Amino acid sequence: MSEGLSRVLLASASPRRLHLLQSLGVTVEIAPSGYEEPIHPRWTPAQVALDHAAQKLDAVLRRGVRPMPVLAADTVVDVDGEALGKPVDAHDAVRMLGRLSGRAHLVHTAFALASGDGRRREAECVTTTVRFYELQPEEIREYVATDEPLDKAGAYGIAGRGAALVERVEGDFYAVMGLPLGRVVRALRRLGFRLPNPK
Repeated sequence: MSEGLSRVLLASASPRRLHLLQSLGVTVEIAPSGYEEPIHPRWTPAQVALDHAAQKLDAVLRRGVRPMPVLAADTVVDVDGEALGKPVDAHDAVRMLGRLSGRAHLVHTAFALASGDGRRREAECVTTTVRFYELQPEEIREYVATDEPLDKAGAYGIAGRGAALVERVEGDFYAVMGLPLGRVVRALRRLGFRLPNPK
């Protein structure tokens, strides 16, 4: 027996994830996890994304039982098996974008979902292939000057001006944005929640 879903607690301050969740017709409450994302040099980028999502979820659940499901997510850009997180500064963003120029890379977005008491859980990692156009140095510098890349894994945001860098996407576009909505909805159903009926 499933129950109607009216609210979700998002363990993230990401405006992109917030807007994606709101598009499902649910009320989203925000509780940033405060989790610092350590580097795991011996782990695969997908493992890193799964661990970070789980740790963010646990950080919020430790604050007490919630009357709604709790969702956390993490996105990692993968170039030849190396995880690219958020750039530390503009110079680092230029370096990252130079590595992505003219080639394909992987984007791993993991999410961890739990009932408000933490007893029922779901976790999954979705991988999408993204190919960039060949980027000119001036194009990279102009994009970095917008400051858009500085808080994003791999130094670009596909939902913003960074979309102009992308030649094609193979897989779940929403995972590249930061939340694979279709998978999240199915995980909610497995936990016993259904989306609200339209008014």
